Amino acid sequence: MRVVIPGGSGQVGAILARDFHRSGHEVVVLARQPAASEWRTVVWDGVALGDWVQEIDGAGVVINLAGRNVNCRYGARNREQILQSRVQTTRLVGEAIAAVDRPPPVWLQASTATIYAHRFDAANDEAHGIPGGDEAGIPDTWKFSVEVAKAWERAFDQAEMPGTRKVAMRSAMTMSPDRGGVFDTLLTLVRRGLGGRAGNGQQYVSWIHDQDFIAAVRHILADDSIRGVVNLAAPHPLPNADFMRALRAAAGVRMGLPATKWMLELGAIFMRTETELVLKSRRVIPGVLAATGFQFTFPTWPEAAVDLYRRWQAGLSQS
Repeated sequence: MRVVIPGGSGQVGAILARDFHRSGHEVVVLARQPAASEWRTVVWDGVALGDWVQEIDGAGVVINLAGRNVNCRYGARNREQILQSRVQTTRLVGEAIAAVDRPPPVWLQASTATIYAHRFDAANDEAHGIPGGDEAGIPDTWKFSVEVAKAWERAFDQAEMPGTRKVAMRSAMTMSPDRGGVFDTLLTLVRRGLGGRAGNGQQYVSWIHDQDFIAAVRHILADDSIRGVVNLAAPHPLPNADFMRALRAAAGVRMGLPATKWMLELGAIFMRTETELVLKSRRVIPGVLAATGFQFTFPTWPEAAVDLYRRWQAGLSQS
């Protein structure tokens, strides 16, 4: 099977490309720059149809992950790039699928669990989750993130192709031991003694282990009944304070300095990022995956953190 991954040059794309490649599938990553890897990389501009469209003709699946990194300050220019890099590329992929003679049977489209409201009272599943953006007192930057997520999914929904099954993957943070990823970043804070709670520590953290992320994608591909929105998140989100405590325990670090809200705001300015990434409560559960019989290998964070830390150490010793 040919697996085409637009925007597959980032962490999540590498996780999927590596797994499909090792399983014997033909993997094609569409990226803005050429790259040396075990799989093929085909250059596209993410703006217009081109020779890259032929890679989609006859493919078994398209997994569109294209979108500018959100780890930045949300100034006007960055906001425009974040929005357009998602909406424009999603429309473009839809045009490409509609243009080929042999469209792929499945199109998996990246989305985000950030689309749900900042809440503590109950978890968000696909059927009963509350969309965000209207919560009282939330920052303008949080509203922007929800607006982007909604526009992203609208562009996906508007692509009409009766011969292709479409699934929007509302993914939580994908945790892998790869250098530069979310887990690596959090672990660096822990190892430097800075891995305490963020803010009051009550905000929920939704996450998914990389092996479960891969397995969930394969589950979606295998089950033709799965269509529309799917939450890719472990079934047990937990408060930030508990999340960081479990990560410290996995790494063998006893103490971690907490960071107050004002400290995080100040640090975000210097690090050119936004505090939403750590302060918004993302309490997301995988209703569709559970209903279709998916079994998580790592449903709870303490066990997942131990496995990820072990693999992180193994990678460090091999480098």
